[in-house]
Amino acid sequence: MLSKVLLEVVASRQPRVESVALAEADGRVLAAGILAERDYPPLARSIRDGYGVRAKDLQGALPGELEVIGEVAAGGYFTGTVGAGQCVEIMTGAPVPAGVDAVVMVEYTMREGARMWTDKSPQPGDFINPRAAEVKAGATVLRAGRRLGFAEIAMAATVGCTEVPVFRKPRVAILSTGDEVVPVEQTPEPNQVRNSNAWSLAVQVKRAGGEPHMLPVARDTYADTLRLVEQGLQHDLLLLSGGVSAGKYDVVERVLADCGAEFFFDRVLIQPGQPVVFGRARDKFFFGLPGNPASTMVTFELFGKAAVELLSGQSESPLITPFAQLTHDFHHRKGLTGFLPALLSEDCQKVTHVRWQGSSDVPALSHANAFLVAGADREEWKAGDWIQVLLR
Repeated sequence: MLSKVLLEVVASRQPRVESVALAEADGRVLAAGILAERDYPPLARSIRDGYGVRAKDLQGALPGELEVIGEVAAGGYFTGTVGAGQCVEIMTGAPVPAGVDAVVMVEYTMREGARMWTDKSPQPGDFINPRAAEVKAGATVLRAGRRLGFAEIAMAATVGCTEVPVFRKPRVAILSTGDEVVPVEQTPEPNQVRNSNAWSLAVQVKRAGGEPHMLPVARDTYADTLRLVEQGLQHDLLLLSGGVSAGKYDVVERVLADCGAEFFFDRVLIQPGQPVVFGRARDKFFFGLPGNPASTMVTFELFGKAAVELLSGQSESPLITPFAQLTHDFHHRKGLTGFLPALLSEDCQKVTHVRWQGSSDVPALSHANAFLVAGADREEWKAGDWIQVLLR
């Protein structure tokens, strides 16, 4: 679903770089590659508790018998050399002594005093991680453009990084529009709604790696919308919710045009969320998202999320839509790709369409944990059919 122009245009902007402590780097995007400062492991090491042996000593009649001449624990060394008919007791992670070329797991051995017996015939290399088996000194262990999670933080810590260079989070302005929209703390009249879109977008922006900034609601006047759009364009990305369809009071596109906007697209063939505007004004990117909550959520996940991720320095932004089996028959109008609220099972194998009253039905959306992706060229699915799912 992602437009090629979105990827090309947003990815062309290089965010600024800053250095942060490793403890603060979770979720940030790496701005420069990190190299291994030594071989990993730096020495050959055992990957099992057992006995370090010379494999050829145990290739004859079994059980084989060897003399135990010492032991080596993780963090220690055995300074001697293991000769013919000898072995050492060795622990997981311990350096492999000279002469040893295999490890026999302790479960397959018997010991009495300084004698060890086993009925296993190991091959050279068994249960040994050779030096540099994981990575060689000087090799890149983390590439620029990678978003850091717990495994990447562990890698940075392994090679001794206490600080890491990351791209600055993009500042994302969120601007809801419409006379019917009131702040969350205000009691709405029957013809009004609370500004839930700004709050859902703030969460989505934060999850995508951005820094959300909520602006006041813009009234349905040219002057008020212009004033707040100009504030929003001082950020890296402006997200507008509402005011982009063809209604009499939808002034957003006119305001953007008067700000010198270049429009890349203004409609997509999806449901909900057809009227989506993407462009650039005053060298800042913007999205005009539809005002109904489901439309706002879906269009951000399909388009806005990619923009935030790319502006934060991420090298790519794949849209992941795995398959799950429908629990019941399902119908959808052909012609538009549908993104409809759904409940995905805990094992991610089964999916159920959540009945709803349209794209303003926030209660239905809150009961869902995913969206069904109903293809535009098909109108009927049966229980048991596989269908794509957009995770939430």
